[in-house]
Amino acid sequence: MTAKEIQNQSIVALKVICVFTILLGLFYPALVTAFGQVLFPKQAQGSLIVDNGQVRGSALIGQFFDGNNYFWGRPSATSPDPYNSASSSGSNWGPNNPALWAAVKQRVSLYLKNNPGLSGIPADLVTASGSGLDPDISPEAAFFQVKRVAHSRGISEAMVQKLIQTHIQKRQWGFLGEPRVNVLLLNTALDQISKNSPVSR
Repeated sequence: MTAKEIQNQSIVALKVICVFTILLGLFYPALVTAFGQVLFPKQAQGSLIVDNGQVRGSALIGQFFDGNNYFWGRPSATSPDPYNSASSSGSNWGPNNPALWAAVKQRVSLYLKNNPGLSGIPADLVTASGSGLDPDISPEAAFFQVKRVAHSRGISEAMVQKLIQTHIQKRQWGFLGEPRVNVLLLNTALDQISKNSPVSR
């Protein structure tokens, strides 16, 4: 191959790189972003939950609630803080790992302490998810916390149960996943109907 041929091929390769850089690096992302903003504006903005003009969080990422006047979400194994989206991960503890059982026992004790007289704690309340960011809990996990939340808020258990019912999301397309309740959406609605003023988490 002559020097002239090498030079010509190099020029062609450089042109191809420039063309695809512009197409795939600029036009394609801009097109996808534009379609997202038009067709799915809420999702494109991060599925933000706004309450009285204030952003409370995203419906896609869990938040830490530990007050008895709020529903608690699924435990998070992220570090250094729970629900840290910058370090999304599970604990990677297997079922025979003593650390897993110690963590579960600690969570069970916490729930029994704050929910006296109840037993049969749903598994998703004491085990962390694979991502550590799960924003949802099962309907069973939500109903398990009704008595504690209602008592702390000074409202009837029937009102809290009705609120949960209205926030149960069905299986996607009728067959994917399981019924679930978004904790942040539920707690935001709880603040809106509660007779007491919203308190800090």
